Amino acid sequence: MLLEQTLAQIKEKFPDPVLETTEFAGEQILHVKGQDILIVLATLKANGFNFLADLTAIDNLTLGGYERFAVSYHLLCHKTAERLTVKAYVPEEKPSLPSVESLWKTADWQEREVFDLFGIIFEGHPNLIRIMNPDDYEGHPLKKDYPRLGRKERGDFPVIDRGIQKQKPSK
Repeated sequence: MLLEQTLAQIKEKFPDPVLETTEFAGEQILHVKGQDILIVLATLKANGFNFLADLTAIDNLTLGGYERFAVSYHLLCHKTAERLTVKAYVPEEKPSLPSVESLWKTADWQEREVFDLFGIIFEGHPNLIRIMNPDDYEGHPLKKDYPRLGRKERGDFPVIDRGIQKQKPSK
């Protein structure tokens, strides 16, 4: 029951950054203000959640919520095998968070991927560059308002006729 104790400590220690805790599919989710993510995650790591299993982002454009973007950190405590998801909320106007690469080296590539695909900047990251799209690529393709077929004016995606062509009847 390390998780219950740790969540109680986090809520007590950081009453302003913690927005709420929820549960989904049997797993706890800690919702925090984005600018405070580094100190919250450092505390969680010191309390046994020593493995960053994944880091990804969610675009809440059509869902509403605290902010447009949420960066989701999936943590694991090796000692107890308990899991915790921490969601840090990021505003659309200045989408940035402190980098957690100093806590977990695996965040290096994961933060780059989120930067490349969502445009969220991780302040303090040692080498925040695109890793999936070309350096001169404009935009961030996993944002919900990104054109679904790409940018036709650049010629990136040819228009494909998906209509069924009728065959001429044979004689």
